[in-house]
Amino acid sequence: MRDTLLLIDANSLIHRAFHALPPLTAPDGRPAGALYGLASIIIKILKEGPTGEGPPEYIAAAFDRPEPTHRESEYKEYKATRPPVDAGLIPQLIESHELFKVLGINTFELSGWEADDIVTTLASKFSAEGLGVFILSGDRDVLQAVHNSGVRVVMPQRGISDTVVYDEKAVKEKFGVSPDQLADYKGLVGDASDNIPGVPGIGPKTAADLIGRYGSLDKLYTEVDGAGVPNPRLQEKLKTYREQAFLSKKLATLASDLPIEVSVDELAFKPSSDDEVAEYFGRLGFKSLLERFRRYAAGE
Repeated sequence: MRDTLLLIDANSLIHRAFHALPPLTAPDGRPAGALYGLASIIIKILKEGPTGEGPPEYIAAAFDRPEPTHRESEYKEYKATRPPVDAGLIPQLIESHELFKVLGINTFELSGWEADDIVTTLASKFSAEGLGVFILSGDRDVLQAVHNSGVRVVMPQRGISDTVVYDEKAVKEKFGVSPDQLADYKGLVGDASDNIPGVPGIGPKTAADLIGRYGSLDKLYTEVDGAGVPNPRLQEKLKTYREQAFLSKKLATLASDLPIEVSVDELAFKPSSDDEVAEYFGRLGFKSLLERFRRYAAGE
């Protein structure tokens, strides 16, 4: 079996934990529910592995940066419809960097880019070097990375307690297109969560049918500009919103070649000392998680 690398889309998991779990406060009154959920799922995967086959040999996590992204420079309305981040989540997002440090997990961030761009870049790099790569994320955007050889996405379900693993077959069953066609698909159907417009009036079924039939947005528009698609109303929509479709695809496409200089040896996971984790979890009031961590460290 190949060695495995676990890549953690930190922002998406923290957001998911914050909204999935009831409020929890640390002994000093700080909000800590999202940190508890994040630590819980990490300890579970350290113990069992991403799919139950054993713990990963290498781990890294990625964060968003607070500055505007390259996508916002392309389209100022990108993610503009999202509500402001909850005040109780902001300090936990900041503190989560320390949580990863205490657990011995390297973190990465890059100005102008999002966490899912970083994990996609690292997945592309290290799968090409022969590692089996798992991406732990609550964001479906990273399913694009599955087309890289040996890359799978582990996604929490029903809060954070259960997970589902997406390989190429599972992505195709879910969306009707292959992972490397997802950005083309979103060029047509858009993405309401990121405020990516797509082509008005084209839904998931039509988008999947078109991309499945023609292979890509470029090839679809070659048909539109030539003989045209058989449905006149659809032909008119595609012609009218051509620029918007290609902009939407660009916004949806994750970067896979960011300038991140790191070797696999730098990502080798070395469990933190019991004392360090005990002191940190004690400050947060995570007694049950400390016991779980100790059982994991003891190989139980």
